[in-house]
Amino acid sequence: MADSRPGHIPSPAALRASLRRDGFVIIRSILPPAQLAALHAAARRTTALARAGGWPHVRTVGKQFPPWTFDPEAGIWGVQGLMDPALGPESRVFARGYFSDEILGVVKALLGSDDDDDDDNDDDSLVLELYNLLVNPPTPFALRWHRDDIPATATTEEEEARLLHNRTPSSSSRQQQQQPLYSHTQYNLALCDADASLVVVPGSHARARTQAERDADPFAEHLPGQLVVQLGAGDVVFYDNNILHRGVYEDVARERMALHGSVGHVRAGKARARNVLQHGVRDWVEGVDFDEVFAAGLAGGDEASDAWYDQLQGEAERKAWKERQKARAEKMREKLVKLGRESGDVGYSLTG
Repeated sequence: MADSRPGHIPSPAALRASLRRDGFVIIRSILPPAQLAALHAAARRTTALARAGGWPHVRTVGKQFPPWTFDPEAGIWGVQGLMDPALGPESRVFARGYFSDEILGVVKALLGSDDDDDDDNDDDSLVLELYNLLVNPPTPFALRWHRDDIPATATTEEEEARLLHNRTPSSSSRQQQQQPLYSHTQYNLALCDADASLVVVPGSHARARTQAERDADPFAEHLPGQLVVQLGAGDVVFYDNNILHRGVYEDVARERMALHGSVGHVRAGKARARNVLQHGVRDWVEGVDFDEVFAAGLAGGDEASDAWYDQLQGEAERKAWKERQKARAEKMREKLVKLGRESGDVGYSLTG
């Protein structure tokens, strides 16, 4: 299984090999403890706000795919738009988590090529996509088996074509004979221990469904070869979102909060438009003030200090960190805004 020991991040080549082979890779304890604590506290406050009806952008129990509307009777299993400035101070905490060097370092490794000189491997290639929160629902709830951007009605030939389309040739001539490169990656970052809600079928990202998988009940409790992804607080699983997978919430008394994000690569072009824009990011992303997001003094609530600035030494290092983070975030946003303006009405990837 694609996994790492706590505090260790495998080499870029090893990460890419694991993702290509298995369709996912697990990194243990990816964030410094203080940053994890800040994100956990912000997520708790945001979850409480959303459950009370104070934040309307949620995933409603009983409905798997967008669009969702808040239903107090049904309850929620997710919170949308974590970086939307309308969320208040918590949006700054979440934005810092999304743009963290630890997360984006792995993203660049997964989306990069094996050619160290390839321009595909730098910050300028990244595209801002999605950042949401998955939480435990009030009652047991399960998602059906699915691929995020390929409907269950797709034929074998259609599946194979779509799976290949999600990976594109390298811009490097030396890499053209090797496996295609990814145009995005998706991840779940667990904020609580004993996170075991994601179930995947390793290797299914690279092939059409078997006949057994096609014939299975959409909510089948078991598919041949399935794996329950086990995460502790601070662990993250990066995965191909067209791997055959589902979410299962049985022990609803156990707190679950997982940051559910995705980051794109410019090589995707408009291929990612529907999967990303269907979540409504165009409505607020241009209003994010990254100068404010990365300003010093992010304290409050359960945080005793600024978990990001406290790890930096001296004013010069702090200023350099802020400018670097702000510049990268703004460039990533520019590409998302451009995608939104060029794409028009994209509809929805899946229904139900």
